[in-house]
Amino acid sequence: MNDVEAVELFKSLLRIRTVSGEGPVTGSYAECAEFIRAQLLPLGFQVDIHSFIANKPVVVATLKGTEPDLPSVLLNAHYDVVPAQRDKWTHDPFSAVEEPDGKICARGTQDMKCVCAQYIIALSRLLKTRKQFRRTLHLTFVPDEEIGGMDGMNEMLNSDVYKKRLAPVGVALDEGLANPEDAFTVFYGERCPLWVFVTVNGPTGHGSRFIENTAIERLLKICAKATEFRKKEEDVFKGKRASDGCSHCEAKKLGDVTTLNITFLSGGVSMNADKPEYQEGEQKVSLNVIPTVAKAGFDIRIPPSVPVAKIAQMLTEWCEAEHATWRCAPWTDQSLKEHSSTSIDRKENPFWGCFQDAIADFGVKLEPEVFPAGTDSRFLRQMGIPAFGFSPMRKTPVLLHEHNEWIEKSVFLEGVKVYETLLLKLVEFPATEQERVHQDQVKRMKAA
Repeated sequence: MNDVEAVELFKSLLRIRTVSGEGPVTGSYAECAEFIRAQLLPLGFQVDIHSFIANKPVVVATLKGTEPDLPSVLLNAHYDVVPAQRDKWTHDPFSAVEEPDGKICARGTQDMKCVCAQYIIALSRLLKTRKQFRRTLHLTFVPDEEIGGMDGMNEMLNSDVYKKRLAPVGVALDEGLANPEDAFTVFYGERCPLWVFVTVNGPTGHGSRFIENTAIERLLKICAKATEFRKKEEDVFKGKRASDGCSHCEAKKLGDVTTLNITFLSGGVSMNADKPEYQEGEQKVSLNVIPTVAKAGFDIRIPPSVPVAKIAQMLTEWCEAEHATWRCAPWTDQSLKEHSSTSIDRKENPFWGCFQDAIADFGVKLEPEVFPAGTDSRFLRQMGIPAFGFSPMRKTPVLLHEHNEWIEKSVFLEGVKVYETLLLKLVEFPATEQERVHQDQVKRMKAA
């Protein structure tokens, strides 16, 4: 596949409107899954589409290795994208317009259809001269990452398809971020997303009276504590305050601090008795009635250096002081699992050394970091699978979820070449010492 064909494949993928909230209803998820299957079948992959959740297809592609007993290499990508406000974009966000300066503008150019396409293109080039690699290679293209991944990656990893076909996985790749400098960023861990709702109950009464301990009054006290906590973490991030109490302060990466944002507030009494909670745009609110219920939503991102249980306890203490309760958003993981990171010690994790060597071939600096948001990689790491988040985009501003998202054509094509080098090193990587010991144990058990 030449560069022109590669760019056209990328544009075709971008034009499929796979918005998370729409895809299962409009059929764009299914359209995208079929498009991906059509690209991989001619390359010799076994390709299947599984709907673990109705109308949310997962594409699973496999190329068996010459040493199939070795743990496999897994390339994961999500094909869903966030919504785009048409009036905020220069072009239709799903038209994939290439501007005169080489910028390809569309929703998903960075997050993460670039990687979806680069996997396919890089492999099409590698497989021109061979039919197999040493290690079995799996590709998974999943939906719903943008809304938590519970119906996508989570369902796939808990299925028989994973247990009987993909496992054991030796190393996995998933999405990363662009780097504005002349460097590639690779992510070995990520902040744990904790999306919660806080609910407060209180007395009602006439809006002209001094009613004590109202729901909104209590909620505002909790929000004040949240805002104070947010300010302290922001000061650590900017180097205005030391996280360890020392006098020497250095600015932190976003992935190294806890962020908390109040993203939802609700309270009020509707004039419609059948709908006691006010909903803007549907009913008029009774401004002279004190509501008995008030709610807030927090988006909290916790770095690996902070136990998730510590933040959960903080929320509990805030709420208990105001006789309130908190719960995880229903579409997220309810188990509050602790962090799992991938080792970046090449002695402990030889695949990290493999990664370093591949990027060294390009003479570009490799910067390991903690991902500041959440990706499907967390599900992999929680299962003990080494996973790296990587989107090879250097000298490129981070534009995921922004208006007029774009990637330069030259950056996209360079990323294809990077994957050609990286994937070949991973799939041809010989058995590690740990893997050889395991293979010997299996052989002895079979012989007995």
